[in-house]
Amino acid sequence: MKDTIIEAASIQKIYDTGKVKVHALRGVNLNVRRGEMVAIMGPSGCGKTTLLNCLSGLDDINSGTILIDGADLSKLSDAKRTEFRSRRMGFVFQTYNLLPVLSSIENIELPLLVSGTPLKEARIKAQRVLEQVHLSEWAQHKPAELSGGQRQRITIARALVNEPAIVWGDEPTGDLDSMNAGEIIDLMVNLNRRSGQTFVLVTHDPNIANRTDRIVYMTDGLIVDEKQTVAGQQRRSGTDQA
Repeated sequence: MKDTIIEAASIQKIYDTGKVKVHALRGVNLNVRRGEMVAIMGPSGCGKTTLLNCLSGLDDINSGTILIDGADLSKLSDAKRTEFRSRRMGFVFQTYNLLPVLSSIENIELPLLVSGTPLKEARIKAQRVLEQVHLSEWAQHKPAELSGGQRQRITIARALVNEPAIVWGDEPTGDLDSMNAGEIIDLMVNLNRRSGQTFVLVTHDPNIANRTDRIVYMTDGLIVDEKQTVAGQQRRSGTDQA
């Protein structure tokens, strides 16, 4: 199995409003190793979220190449790309996007049901990830009955229920206080270490970024720098205690 799971070369993304063209990505190159946890940082408007959306196939690119686990998303039909995302990717956003009329476990199993998983199997998998995020006793509660930190845990469980190869996060702790944010990044780091899933997180918070393996810095649509974190160095040297 190839060590590199994300390969992006010369990615350009232009938003054309008809009156002005915005060069959101100006030739981005990025490789991510399988099982790596990467943070993308930079000032507002630098292209962080655009890069995440393009890498994950939520948005098209104007030029360049993106391979996800060897698959060129630009060559897939919309239906095939959607299927690829549903089976190979999980998403965690700042806004939880939980359906208010559904219970926690129903929100979690929804992606499985949409992709055709039988209800009984979907329920078993949803219960399993609820245990992983330590919310089994909240299975029948609706989002309005949960705290912000609990809602984000449910969102993470929903992202993990299809056992994705990659989990994408766009400011996953941005709507939480520092205590809940710390608990959420603890959870994601532990899940990453245990499962070996790849995590790519857009964040403005250095405390979150420093818990990942590597930080990629963006400015004006370009990656301008990157560094391996202390956590990443410990992990590669085999001294990681997470």
